[in-house]
Amino acid sequence: MPSILIIGATRGLGASLVSYYASQSSTTVYATCRSQQAPDNLDATWITGVDLMEPTCGSDLVSSLKTKHIDIIYITAGYFATENFKEGPNWEDELKMYTTSAIAPIFIVHSLVQSNVLVKGSKVILVSSESGSISLRHEQEGGGNFGHHGSKAALNMIGKQLSFDLKDKNIAVAITHPSFMRTEMTKNVGFDKFWDDGGALTPDEAAKIMGEWVDTEFSLEKTGQYWAPRGTQDIGNWDAVMGKKTAKEGPVQLPW
Repeated sequence: MPSILIIGATRGLGASLVSYYASQSSTTVYATCRSQQAPDNLDATWITGVDLMEPTCGSDLVSSLKTKHIDIIYITAGYFATENFKEGPNWEDELKMYTTSAIAPIFIVHSLVQSNVLVKGSKVILVSSESGSISLRHEQEGGGNFGHHGSKAALNMIGKQLSFDLKDKNIAVAITHPSFMRTEMTKNVGFDKFWDDGGALTPDEAAKIMGEWVDTEFSLEKTGQYWAPRGTQDIGNWDAVMGKKTAKEGPVQLPW
């Protein structure tokens, strides 16, 4: 019976991944939330009080999971605050973006491996973004969003480094762009105006594509790689940077 752990599961992609796996009768789903009160609208075994802004986030998880083994962990938690050069960056927002996206995941994965929660055959899925690709940035998009894009680029590097550390343990690490989504996060930063033209998916649609790719296509042979399971259609700078002829529907490996 596969066991799935989803970090940051109360909304957006995380909540949809809970629903996707909970619909599979043979799967056990564990899910985390920052609050001490678990949601009552999602079918999972909840681990409450896991705050990625706290240095104990990894050890808190271990204390709750005890001797359980996890087959797939998704780290989906994130934070997005827009920035532009004219108004300047925000120190607290930057700390929150980097800590949530690029610092906490190291402590979580390290703690779970050291405690044998993640073992031979486990998969670590780091949910990043195409915005973390330095190669895919282009002047048509412009600058700004230093903390968000920078923290995703940092997460990409962390995933690559972890893949080297964990390969001999037969634990595979994926870095993924889950697709542009119609979520409260993108709406709150004003990106809902791009939903239609940008081909944004619902979180349920994105979770299904991601889950199927992880379950059937991702393995140790792809560890340390950066993938967009949906393809390139929601990556705004793809044509300008990579060329229209390289556009693809379906899983595509992204440039760093």
